[in-house]
Amino acid sequence: MDAASPLLNHVFEGWEGFNTSLLHTIELTPAEALTYRAAPEMRSVGEIMRHISLGRINWFHRMDAPGSEELVEQMQQRNAWKTDATGHHSVVESDFPITTAELTHWLQATWGMVEQTLNQWTVADLFQTYRHTYWGQTYAVSRQWTLWRIMCHDIYHGGQLTILLGSQGIDLPELASLGGHLTEPPLADAHTSTG
Repeated sequence: MDAASPLLNHVFEGWEGFNTSLLHTIELTPAEALTYRAAPEMRSVGEIMRHISLGRINWFHRMDAPGSEELVEQMQQRNAWKTDATGHHSVVESDFPITTAELTHWLQATWGMVEQTLNQWTVADLFQTYRHTYWGQTYAVSRQWTLWRIMCHDIYHGGQLTILLGSQGIDLPELASLGGHLTEPPLADAHTSTG
């Protein structure tokens, strides 16, 4: 590791704990609760869980992140990879069943991609950009912007799960009580700075 540009796994420490909390949430969710939705036009619990993991693939592939190409190949083999009118590629989420096994698989697989990225890229890599067209405007999107977006995406939808599952009486000690933050800082010793 270059001391001048640390690896991203140090910068984004704690994200892996949130992902673990999401995995435990899937394990604690009864199959019948996966279909619950707050309103007919809203995503169900299972659709939100699926969206968290599959949404990662779209954005990580746009920035050519480590491990993203392998997941895209899996999408293509399932004919679940589409191209829109602007030339952007994305996962067809509705092609994936909502089961505990499937949700767990994709959350683990996409976390592997995130982890590879955080273990290979440094802070200096955050400033690289790629072109992305949205609503007729073409943007120079940085890797930093994308990683922040996906981390926020995980947290935002994790909050939705907390509300939707909590309203059904499902106890989520990690995601709800601990806010999904499972990564503990190291214990202080006599030489640890307090300032």
